Amino acid sequence: MVALINKANSMSDGLNMSRRIRRTPYTDRVEAAGVRGFSVVNHMLLPKAFQPSVEEDYWHLREHVQIWDVSCQRQVQISGPDAARLVQWMTPRDISKAKVGDCLYVPLVDHKGGLVNDPVLLKLAEDRFWLSIADSDVLLYALGLALGAGMQVEIEEPDVSPLAVQGPKAEDLMARIFGDSIREVGFFKFARFDVEGTSQIIARSGYSRQGGFEIYLEGGHLGPALWDRIWQAGQAFNITPGCPNLIERIEGGLFSYGNEMTRENSPLELGLAKFCKLDGSVNCLGLAALQDLAHKGVSREIRGLRFDGGPVSTCSTPWPVMVGDRQVGQITSGIWSPRFCQNVGLSLIDRGFWDIGQPVRVHTADGVEREGEIVPLPMI
Repeated sequence: MVALINKANSMSDGLNMSRRIRRTPYTDRVEAAGVRGFSVVNHMLLPKAFQPSVEEDYWHLREHVQIWDVSCQRQVQISGPDAARLVQWMTPRDISKAKVGDCLYVPLVDHKGGLVNDPVLLKLAEDRFWLSIADSDVLLYALGLALGAGMQVEIEEPDVSPLAVQGPKAEDLMARIFGDSIREVGFFKFARFDVEGTSQIIARSGYSRQGGFEIYLEGGHLGPALWDRIWQAGQAFNITPGCPNLIERIEGGLFSYGNEMTRENSPLELGLAKFCKLDGSVNCLGLAALQDLAHKGVSREIRGLRFDGGPVSTCSTPWPVMVGDRQVGQITSGIWSPRFCQNVGLSLIDRGFWDIGQPVRVHTADGVEREGEIVPLPMI
């Protein structure tokens, strides 16, 4: 294993490799491209930095195209006669009208309405689904529910390693490689294309607001060839290696499971009510808890913040958000935005203080008290 030493904007002690941390089909290419640090998601490596700075990476993502190793988005495959029933039991979103070829953002909840994960659901067949998950053990959760309820399903993690192509030039690059028919793939839809002589799913989706695609590569042995093919074609479009950009994520109002939300939070606190069918027409195990919460009203909701005081480093521990002497929230993700020339952040804010324009003060880790305000998401 290669000893990976993280530099700026990553863990100062480095990442000690072991068999418990899985490399991806693209890790060799990522290392050759000059990765400066990794995180670990779903026990798998996720590149965290390439460009000389997160700001340069931010501007490049907004203007050109990048290739991202997002194999850590592991797929939980649920198949069999009760597959749709099990998926519906885990989510308050109505999946009954989903068609083969659809991608759906589906909050997964427990019996108390707490968020277990917020994956993208891909409907491959009437009795076969993939859950493209964030960082939590959905496979074990689904397996436990299925066994407890005696459902006829098979649950496994297939050999699928997503590779993302993100940025405003992504469509032109993908069309050059896979043909103009890829332009016809709708947002949050997928279709099959030939990849290295195999039929592979490509979806118009990704963890940025700049547009792009995700290739759900089945067969890790094909990974290096796929990376090389995109990389070579991408030279005409000023392609660089990349990764989810924290500035762009915060400005775009894209949440991170484990940062903005955990099982302590409900979908209603995260502005996800539009993905929750609470009229009793779906059989979700957390339905009663969510109905009760909707009736009472949530005590806090996610909001964006912009605040002054000079550039801050990334938010490794939550920063208190204050109004007067009262703490009304805490910033879970924060960083300097070169576009707004202010710091930006995400926070769950208490009722009565979450109105847009509400003045706040942010206490950052450097001991500085900074003036700011509540702003809408995404940040315009």
